Amino acid sequence: MLVLDQQTEIMITYRVEEKDNGDTVKQVLKKRLDFSSRLLTKLKHGQMVFLNNQYVKYHEAVSEGDIIKIIMEEEPNQFLPQEIPFHVVYEDVDLIVINKQPGIVSHPTKSHPNYTIANAATYYLQKKGLEYRIRFVNRLDMDTSGLLVIAKNPYAHHILSEQMKADQVEKRYITFVKGVVEKDYDTINAPIYRPTEDSIKRVVDEKGQHSITKYKVLERYKDASMLEVELLTGRTHQIRVHMSYLGHPIIGDTLYGEEKETVLIERQALHAAYLKLYQPRYRHVVEIKAPLPDDLIGLQGILKG
Repeated sequence: MLVLDQQTEIMITYRVEEKDNGDTVKQVLKKRLDFSSRLLTKLKHGQMVFLNNQYVKYHEAVSEGDIIKIIMEEEPNQFLPQEIPFHVVYEDVDLIVINKQPGIVSHPTKSHPNYTIANAATYYLQKKGLEYRIRFVNRLDMDTSGLLVIAKNPYAHHILSEQMKADQVEKRYITFVKGVVEKDYDTINAPIYRPTEDSIKRVVDEKGQHSITKYKVLERYKDASMLEVELLTGRTHQIRVHMSYLGHPIIGDTLYGEEKETVLIERQALHAAYLKLYQPRYRHVVEIKAPLPDDLIGLQGILKG
């Protein structure tokens, strides 16, 4: 049984069950709490793992009824609270999922130091009297709308990030692309490469990272298509790169599409519409949907003519 108490520090408590008899502390933490080797090393250096309230080394065996306790220090909130539209579509004790509007960045950068989703999340939590550090589980480009996940504690962030790395989170997008896509559905398996360290744009190249995108056509128009796209890997700009590679760049995408075009929309027509993940503490499936924003509904109407 897992218990997580969130105050100024995070205390995770696990009561050893009969099926764990004879296992080591390390085996229990890996099998029952999904701790990675990297996190275990970090906790070991900080001497943050206890068995029956005594500091313990990982090789110690456990018995039914033993209590394993892990302390994870919570860091202070790092962003200025700012009142910005923040549309929560799902929230529980461990995470917040918002429907991000286009035109706002997730995290402060040199060019966007304020008025970000991080600032909005800080304001939202402080209104509730909470001081959680803002931890993004996924990222969306400034001009991509849709579902963005924020973890409320380091344990939830670790578990959800591991799910992302293992491609266990189902992510589906809605996009509008140029041209009539002939196949009803297909899989794009093409490695994505960053040509230089300071390059924003990615390309398909054999030197790149393994990248897989599935799509199916939802609607066809005179010279455009509406697609549902599923990411099987999570590379930067993956959908934008793969659609351009396919010969059907996303409408409004000036980085991967044609620079000179009739302006139908002021951003790339891409929306993170669906997520399916495992709740980090209770492990049940969470499915979340985000409806199309107004600008994409408007674009759909234009394309239908």
